Amino acid sequence: MAAPRTELPPTAGLPLRWSDFAPGAAAPLAPQLARLLELDDDAATLTCSGTAALVLALSALKRGSARRDVIVPAYTCPLLAIAVAHCGLNLRVCDVRPGHFEMDPDALAALCGPDTLAIVPAHLGGRLADLGAPVRLARAVGAWVIEDAAQALGARHADGTPAGAAGDLGILSLAAGKGLSIFEGGALIAHDPALRARIAELAPQVLPRSLRWEARRCVELIGYALFYGPRGLRWVYGGPLRRALRRGDEVAAAQDEFSLHIPLHRVGGWRRAIGARAAPRLPAFLDAARQRALARSAQLRGIEGVQVLGDRRGERGTWPTLTLLFADPAARDAALARLWGTGLGVSWPFVRALPDYAYLRGTVASAPMPNAADFAARVLAVGNSEWLDDAAFARIAQVLQESCRQPGG
Repeated sequence: MAAPRTELPPTAGLPLRWSDFAPGAAAPLAPQLARLLELDDDAATLTCSGTAALVLALSALKRGSARRDVIVPAYTCPLLAIAVAHCGLNLRVCDVRPGHFEMDPDALAALCGPDTLAIVPAHLGGRLADLGAPVRLARAVGAWVIEDAAQALGARHADGTPAGAAGDLGILSLAAGKGLSIFEGGALIAHDPALRARIAELAPQVLPRSLRWEARRCVELIGYALFYGPRGLRWVYGGPLRRALRRGDEVAAAQDEFSLHIPLHRVGGWRRAIGARAAPRLPAFLDAARQRALARSAQLRGIEGVQVLGDRRGERGTWPTLTLLFADPAARDAALARLWGTGLGVSWPFVRALPDYAYLRGTVASAPMPNAADFAARVLAVGNSEWLDDAAFARIAQVLQESCRQPGG
């Protein structure tokens, strides 16, 4: 596979400016995130990743309860499963409803019981999971709801509640490509005052100081500022992607293979300040991405056999990607074969249902998840970055149309 001259990102992340690195005072980052979610300043605790935020949340809940079951969707980031295992809790995987990534209400009801500690509904690529059934079922059995909004910072539910603030706790991510980024970072949102106090007590233990990890993240953040663009991504993202595709390693190509060891450390003041200076640009950035995505979604609606996942009535999701669902898995495979690795920002969100990742054996119990496996076989993501011009998008749309007409051709 020939390397393209430029590489578009698979998701639309907020580019950093060199003024973000300038010395000087900045409004603290955690309160800014809390206010973005329309909460009190002390509702957010900054963490070194979204995964670390989930570890901190589960650690706080575990300390106050004898319950041990945590329910997650079968189609989601493998890091959720790794975090549950890290905390010594029992992972319960819930199949998704047909043709979607959110947990099937009937399957979820069957998993809930007196030992359920938490339910973790997860959003995908800026599209929102309906929290109605998770909240109702959690209340019925006395469990907590942890809303995984790692891929939906800035989105709003149909009732106007910001994503990340609709559950008892919320998980945010500040990783590369996740909108606002400090390369690796996250935040834990909590409503209950007593739980906030427990989180504040546990945070220094769960997230100790580590000069080694923070120095590494500082260097990576500088790299993000330097290379996050069509030319730089050719080397740091496109090169590893194409090498993995040549090996036939889909999991590595999708960056789905994570270490079972979770880095846990405190975020330093320098990276906090950089994120704080960039944060005020996020709302306008998300609005521009939304306008691009709505226009391009309309262009794809004429392709028979492809559905663009969008907002339900009243919702206002974010648009780091356009998430597409094909009617025919063979058509999806044909489109992916022609577009993945071509530098156009087309990718596969997660390549497997959680029980189907070989490296997670021992972490995730083997169990059939037919709806999640079907969704994984039919989904494709098109990056919605500001660098994807009309000509490149037209090329993508043409391949999608041809793939649906002649799957595998």
